[in-house]
Order: sequence, then structure tokens, then C-alpha cells
Amino acid sequence: MDNNDILIRLRYALEIKNKEMAEIFKLGGAGVTVPEVIKILTKSDEYDAESDDQIKCNNSMLDSFLNGLIIYKRGKQEPKLGQSDTPEPSLKKSANVNNLLLKKVKIALALTTEDMLEIFENAGITVTKGELGALLRKEGHKNYKECGDKYARNFLKGLAIKYRG
Repeated sequence: MDNNDILIRLRYALEIKNKEMAEIFKLGGAGVTVPEVIKILTKSDEYDAESDDQIKCNNSMLDSFLNGLIIYKRGKQEPKLGQSDTPEPSLKKSANVNNLLLKKVKIALALTTEDMLEIFENAGITVTKGELGALLRKEGHKNYKECGDKYARNFLKGLAIKYRG
């Protein structure tokens, strides 16, 4: 599952309009216009290498969107003493995008562990509290578990069921 697909599914699940998507990107520090949002949301299998109908969403764009989603849903947090105004990029080259997706959507929507387990259950997948905790851990922690596409896809499917009915 690529970053464009993640954005498409997240947009559908949370019923976010194109104008709101551009605003969320802007809140996260990426200057993306509404026409560019439309190109980002073009499915990759429709993409023709000769045309420029699609903009490939890289990790830093996705990170900016997720940071913007947190600000959009929860409001801007005032930086603590000695902390910089702009958040450091959460994605490094080796970081797993799916783990970050789970963490940041959990924060943005103020989901509890039980909420997340229910979302996975709605999608037809059983995840234990221990497994979920491992998926939400920081990379490098001894109990960290990499989130596969199956978990991310089912999480987004469960979100759609929860928020769209």
C-alpha cells in the first residue's frame, strides 16, 4: 500500500473534502493546493507514465498531512519551554509508514486502545492489546512490531465503518 492509497482511504473514512485536505497539508507545513490534492488522490493504477495526472505522495508529504490532521482535529499545541515551534519529521528513511499512520490517527481522533481494538474488530481482524501496544511503540524498542499493510488496510477499513456507518 503506497502513501497515495493511504491518503485516499483516510480521506474516504473521515469524509474529508479536497479543500479541507489542502488546509490540513498547510497546517502540517506542506503547501499543497486543491488541484494538487486532486492529483495526489488519483489512483496509481490509473496513472500513465506519460501524463502528469498524479502527484506521488512521498513520506515527508504524508508526515506533514498526518501532523496537519492532528492540528486540524485537536488544535495547535503550544510548544513547551525549550521546544521548537515546528515538529521534527517523524519519518526517517527506515521508518514504517503504517506504524506512524496508526499512532498519528490515534492522536488526531483521540482514540483509546479499546476504540482502536473495536475499529480492527469492525474490519474483521482480531488484534490483542499486546499486539496493538507493540504496533504503537517507538521503533527500536524491544517490543516494537512493524505494522504490515494488512493491519493498516484493515484499520482504515474499520475507520470507514465506524465514521461512515
